Amino acid sequence: MIRLGLCSVTFRKLTPPAILALARQANLDAIEWGGDVHVPHGDVDTAHTVRRMTRDEGLEIPSYGSYYRVGQDPERFEDILSTAVALGAPVIRVWAGTVGSPEATRATWDSVVADSRRIAALAQAEGLRIAFEYHGNTLTDTDEAAIRLLTHVNHPAVRCYWQMRESAVSLVEHLEGLHSILPWLENVHVQASQAGQRVPLDTQADAWRKILGVVASTGRDHTALLEFVRDDSPEQFLADAATLRSLRGDTR
Repeated sequence: MIRLGLCSVTFRKLTPPAILALARQANLDAIEWGGDVHVPHGDVDTAHTVRRMTRDEGLEIPSYGSYYRVGQDPERFEDILSTAVALGAPVIRVWAGTVGSPEATRATWDSVVADSRRIAALAQAEGLRIAFEYHGNTLTDTDEAAIRLLTHVNHPAVRCYWQMRESAVSLVEHLEGLHSILPWLENVHVQASQAGQRVPLDTQADAWRKILGVVASTGRDHTALLEFVRDDSPEQFLADAATLRSLRGDTR
């Protein structure tokens, strides 16, 4: 099943109640709360409060969007883990280091792999998983690098997000990359951009219809999370959410 949600970082200037109201207005299922503004790392009291508010609105919390850089500052992860537990998030999103795969040394790879296994074991002990952000300037900056990292970590509590890459020049490349990551797929970040500029999601509806179809083919539960919209506009978000709802209907 594909749930539909919102990354709270889309609206960093809004409060959690305002974000909840927008998500309900958009008829979404879930919110991934970010660890930079809305539910800061280590702020367990805020995590408990946001968890209660989210549940009261009938929304799920599929993940905690942390800003933990794997292989860096390892002491911080315990605070992030306790916050995710308080928030009731089953997944902690993390970043695979601080450099892209072409520049990464053997020592960098070894450090990220070792720390991934460490934090995965800590998360698993609490009934949680970790999932890598699929992003440039990290060890998930290409499909090949992401698969190399995931296979080397080789831990049952480690998954991966997916999102469209600026470097992919065709829909075929995007779909091939998505297919390659399916065994580890956790959630999907939904964005629409052209020439580096955010555009309405309906301008890329055909592409996202195919993408959601591939995601649905796993037979597992995933959340498609809207992350960033044109002009950071609530009105554009509501329009994009309506597009996403219609596209999900096409995959059922």
